Amino acid sequence: MPEFKTVARVGDIPEGEGRAYEVGGRMVAVFQVNGEYSAILDACPHMGASLASGYVESGGVYCPWHAWKFCVKSGTWLDNPKSKIQQPCYEVRVTGEEIQVAAPEETAPAVP
Repeated sequence: MPEFKTVARVGDIPEGEGRAYEVGGRMVAVFQVNGEYSAILDACPHMGASLASGYVESGGVYCPWHAWKFCVKSGTWLDNPKSKIQQPCYEVRVTGEEIQVAAPEETAPAVP
């Protein structure tokens, strides 16, 4: 069962926007779109810009540096959906007035 961390309160993230929070040692972008919250890894895979500060439109967020567009729910690179480039996604839940994000699972280090 994933461990959840409270990152914000309902109302802290305006509709159609995102905010970045530290969860389990990673920066996670949490978005509110159509009244629902979702979370993806905050750093754009292209050059590391914060996706939380990007423009949100039609369920996607544009990277503020080079306009790559990612789905805020699935992390899919919307400019090229057949590409293997995809942002990791994290489970989000609302408990009372708290917005909580599941901590990213640890990845095992590569064994030489």
